[in-house]
Amino acid sequence: MRINSVLAVLSLALGYAFALRADAQEILPFPPTPSGSTPGLTIQDSTYKKRVEPKRLAEDAPNILVILMDDLGPGTPSTYGGEINTPTLDRVAKLGVSFNRFHSTAMCSPTRASLLTGRNHTRVGNGQIAAIANDFDGFSGTIPKSSATVAEVLKNYGYNTGAWGKWHNTPEEQITSKGPFDYWPTGYGFEYFYGFLAGEASQYEPTLTRNTSPVTEHLPKGYHLTDDIAQDAITWLREQKAYAPDKPFFMYWAPGASHGPHQVMKEWADKYKGKFDDGWDKYRERVFARAKVKGWIPETAQLTPRPKSMASWDSIPEGEKPFQRRLMEVFAGFTEHADYNAGRVINEIERQGKLDNTLIFYVWGDNGSSAEGLYGTISEQLAQNGIPTKISQHLEALEELGGLDALGGPKTDNMYHAGWAWAGSTPYKSTKLVGAHFGGTRQPMAVSWPKRIKADSTARPQFHHVIDIVPTIYELTKITPPKVVNGFEQDSIDGISMAYAFGDAKAPGMRKTQFFDIMASRGIYHDGWFASAPGPREPWVGGLPKGIKEWSPLTDKWELYDLNEDWSQANDLAAANPKKLEELKLLFLVESTKNKNLPIGGGLWSTAMFHPEDAPASTLTEWTFDAPITRSPGCRSPLRPSSASKTAW
Repeated sequence: MRINSVLAVLSLALGYAFALRADAQEILPFPPTPSGSTPGLTIQDSTYKKRVEPKRLAEDAPNILVILMDDLGPGTPSTYGGEINTPTLDRVAKLGVSFNRFHSTAMCSPTRASLLTGRNHTRVGNGQIAAIANDFDGFSGTIPKSSATVAEVLKNYGYNTGAWGKWHNTPEEQITSKGPFDYWPTGYGFEYFYGFLAGEASQYEPTLTRNTSPVTEHLPKGYHLTDDIAQDAITWLREQKAYAPDKPFFMYWAPGASHGPHQVMKEWADKYKGKFDDGWDKYRERVFARAKVKGWIPETAQLTPRPKSMASWDSIPEGEKPFQRRLMEVFAGFTEHADYNAGRVINEIERQGKLDNTLIFYVWGDNGSSAEGLYGTISEQLAQNGIPTKISQHLEALEELGGLDALGGPKTDNMYHAGWAWAGSTPYKSTKLVGAHFGGTRQPMAVSWPKRIKADSTARPQFHHVIDIVPTIYELTKITPPKVVNGFEQDSIDGISMAYAFGDAKAPGMRKTQFFDIMASRGIYHDGWFASAPGPREPWVGGLPKGIKEWSPLTDKWELYDLNEDWSQANDLAAANPKKLEELKLLFLVESTKNKNLPIGGGLWSTAMFHPEDAPASTLTEWTFDAPITRSPGCRSPLRPSSASKTAW
C-alpha cells in the first residue's frame, strides 16, 4: 500500500502540473492531456478513469471561411457598382456588412502574408514576391516562425484547417518535391492544401500540389482549375462533416482568378459580348455613377483622370479594338466564374446546415486590377519579361489559332490592356503594384456571420487593412494571441479587430495609422490624411524606367491628400500644406523602421532594375536526370528563365 500511495501522489502532482500548463493560453501547442487514471502495481490496485480533453473553444465557436480573390479592383464587381456579375459577393454582402475603405498591400504575396499573420508585410519578410527576394529582413520572401499564421493558432485550439488555390508564400528555391516543407502551407498550420505554390497557373494545365506531393494524375476533358478547387473544397467539407462533425473548420479559399493568364470557357466570356464596346474611359464613367447611386462611394467623391502615360480608348486603332474588347470579355467571364465557384463552396456549407454559424470574409482582391498585360497580349509572360511586341503580331498569331474566340482558351495565355485594369480601379488612381494610390490597395470586403452579425447595407467607412482580419478572428473566437508557438517567441500583431464596426456603421475608426510600400511606391495614412510617393515606375508602361539606376527615394516627389474631404485622392495638397506633408513623411520613416521596410525600395534589389544576379536561384550547376522527371518547378530546373527577367507578381 505504501508503494501505491507514493505512485498516487506522484501521479496527482504531475497531473496538477500539466493541468496548469494546459489552461495557459500563452504557449502553443498545448501540452498533452495527462491520464485520468491512477496506476497501481496490479490491475486490481489501479484506478481507471478515461482522460478528458479540455475544451479550448466556446461551444458556439464559428466555422471560418476566408475567400481571397486575385488581381481585382474595386470598380469590377456588380455588388458595388461594377459591371461584372458577382452574385456570391452580393449574397455575402446582403447577409452581413461591407467595408468600403479596406486595403491590401498592392501586391499578391505581401497581402497574403499580412492577411494570414496579422502583421505588416515587411515585418514578415514579404516586401515583394519570393521570386525576387533578397537578404534584407523585410524582403526575404519567408514568413518567419515568430509570426505564426492564424491557421496554426486555430489548429491548436481545435479547428480543422485547409487551404485551396494560390499560395505564393513559399521560398522559390524550396518548392520541389524534396522541400524542405517547413514553409509550405502544411508547415504554416494548414492540415490540408490543394492548389499551386507559384504566383500563377494555367487554368487548364496547372502544376498542382496536394499537401506536399505533386499532383500527377491526368486532368479530365473540360477541366478548369477554379472548378477543381471548389469541388475539392466541397469534398473536404463533406469529409469534415462525416469524420469530425464536432470540430469547427477554417478554410482559406484563394483561386488564381483573376490573375493572368485570363482563361475561361467560351460560354462564360460570351455572356459579356458587346458590354464593353465603348472602352475603358466610358466604363469608368458608368461605374463611378453607379457606385454613387448604390452609396458605395460618397456623393462628394471625384473621378480621377487617366494617367498621361496610358492610352485613351479613342487612341486605339479601330482594327485593334475588337481584340481589346474580347480581352475584357474574357476577363469578366473569368471573374464571374470564380465568384460562381466561391458560391458553390458556400452552398455546401448551407446544405450542411452550418451557414448560420460560419464567419465569412470575402475579400475582393489581393491588390488592385493588374496592368501587367501592358497593351494587351495573347501571352502574358511576353509582357512580364519585357519582350516588346506589336498588337499586329498578336492578331496574326490569333488567326492561326482560330481568331478571337481562341482568347481565354487553352492555346493562349492572354491578359487585357492596362486600360481595363485602370477602369477596374474606378474611381481611384493607378493599379496593382502602386502602393501610393488606392487603385492599387483599396479592396472591397464583405463580412457575414448570420448568427452574430446583423445584416446592414450601409457601407462601413472605417479605414482598415488585411492585417486586421486575424485579430478580428481572435476576438470573435475568444482566443488570446499566443506568446510562444512551436517554441518561437511571437512577434506582436499589427492588426486591430474590426468587430467594433460590425454593429455600427458610424463608429469612429480604430485604425489611426497604416503604412504602404510596394517596391518604393509608398504611402502613409494617419488620422484622415494620406501622403504618398508613386515611386520610380508605372506598371502600365513597358520596359525599364528611364534613369532607374540613378533613382533615389530621397528625390521622389510626394503627394498629400485630406481623405476626410477627398475620397479618391483627387486633390494633391502637397504644395498648399508642406508642414503636414513633412510630418507624414517623417512618420513614414518611423513606420518603415519599425516594420523592417529599409532600405526604401528594397523590394527592387533583385529585379532587372538593379541586381538580378541576387535573385533566388538554385545553387546547382549540373543536373542529372537518370529517368523522366515531370512537374519540375521552373525555378529549380536548368530551364529557369534568366534571373534578369521579371516573374508573375
